[in-house]
Amino acid sequence: MKDYIIVIGGGLAGCEAAYQIAKREIKVKLYEMKPTKYSPAHANKNLAEIVCSNSFKSNLLTNACGLLKEELRRLDSLLIRIADETKVPAGQALAVDREVFTQKVTKEIKENPYIEVINEEVTDVREMLKEGIVIISTGPLTSNGLANQIRELTGQDKLYFYDAAAPILEKSSINFDIAFYGDRYSQEKKKEETEEQWKHRLASQNEAEQSYINLPMNKEEYEKFWKELVEAEVVTLREFEKKEIFEGCMPIEIMAKRGIDTLRFGPLKPVGFDDPRTAKRPYAVVQLRQDDKQATLYNMVGFQTNLKYGEQKRIFRMIPGLENAEFVKYGVMHRNTYINSSQLLDETYQLKNIPNLYFAGQITGVEGYVESIASGLVAGLNAGAFWDGDKKHLFSEYTVIGALAKYISTPNAKFQPMNANFGILPELEGEKIRDKKERYRRLAKRSLEKFK
Repeated sequence: MKDYIIVIGGGLAGCEAAYQIAKREIKVKLYEMKPTKYSPAHANKNLAEIVCSNSFKSNLLTNACGLLKEELRRLDSLLIRIADETKVPAGQALAVDREVFTQKVTKEIKENPYIEVINEEVTDVREMLKEGIVIISTGPLTSNGLANQIRELTGQDKLYFYDAAAPILEKSSINFDIAFYGDRYSQEKKKEETEEQWKHRLASQNEAEQSYINLPMNKEEYEKFWKELVEAEVVTLREFEKKEIFEGCMPIEIMAKRGIDTLRFGPLKPVGFDDPRTAKRPYAVVQLRQDDKQATLYNMVGFQTNLKYGEQKRIFRMIPGLENAEFVKYGVMHRNTYINSSQLLDETYQLKNIPNLYFAGQITGVEGYVESIASGLVAGLNAGAFWDGDKKHLFSEYTVIGALAKYISTPNAKFQPMNANFGILPELEGEKIRDKKERYRRLAKRSLEKFK
């Protein structure tokens, strides 16, 4: 066996896997095709590029993704540590300055004496597998050449689904005569406050502490926006592409076509907000989330889209407060690749019929940044153990790390990508707890106890 392990793909999962292997003082060759070649959605030459939202979701332990992050922190996850170091205000969520994040990850990986970064595209995995251990972590944008070879290695015909990324705009172009800061529910008017007290409290809030910008819409504004959205021009998809859009990242124009009120019960729901101008709940609310540490860029929450660029500019500027919005990045639709892990992988992300081949990241069917990091950590730990001749590292199904690993490795005829959620954890023993927050709190407590 070769004296190094190969990791293909320098995204979140690949970097985490390489770091975990290097900690065992095993050499790693990390292959990343950028900057020699870019996927349709990538533009940054650094490792661990974040393509969609800059949010790593909630930090609360009563949220499954927040609990997963805590588990990863206890395992010395490189990517979560750097995410904590590069965070920007986002309420209870962990959001990062994506440029600083990717710079720091690249620096740590390249300065690690056990990791060699090789910038070239890999299309022949078979040769690499002849004498060594390989982890494929090429993510949802795997190149066609490698995707074809993965199909051959796994014996699968289908390796793809589709999702979309939201636009990002300049804060300086937002009209704050209309827009206002505030997290959902933090804007809720206290019962004991008068309207004047409420308006004064909003006005006195520290702007730097506000993690979201909100854009209220009345009924007339919303319905006019909705009509233009459902009639807008989109990038033409081929027939098989139309069937592969993943529900978890639904383009906003497709969501809108499901009914005039669909958006008002989804990303534009007004629950938890009062408009400072009227002290009344608006008909709909568009949220913008801080995207960089300097708070100069904001992304449109829930606005992943396949609209043509000109249409995005025209229609999104119809939103009150965005009349003069300057977009630094428009939304895009791109291919996402994943294997049928439920038939192919075990709980260590090892390919059952090729023991020296592991997969990690969204190509395994874990959906989300933190979930990808978790899969990279588990695959890296186990590839290192396999190289050393040690036993496998198996995580309890009572932990989110273990539950995700079990989900993707359990046979399922309708296998689809999965985010971290409490639904994949075993039920609590004993009486059924009706209160959702209390149930989640107890699940989190049990998970961390098992984790020890």
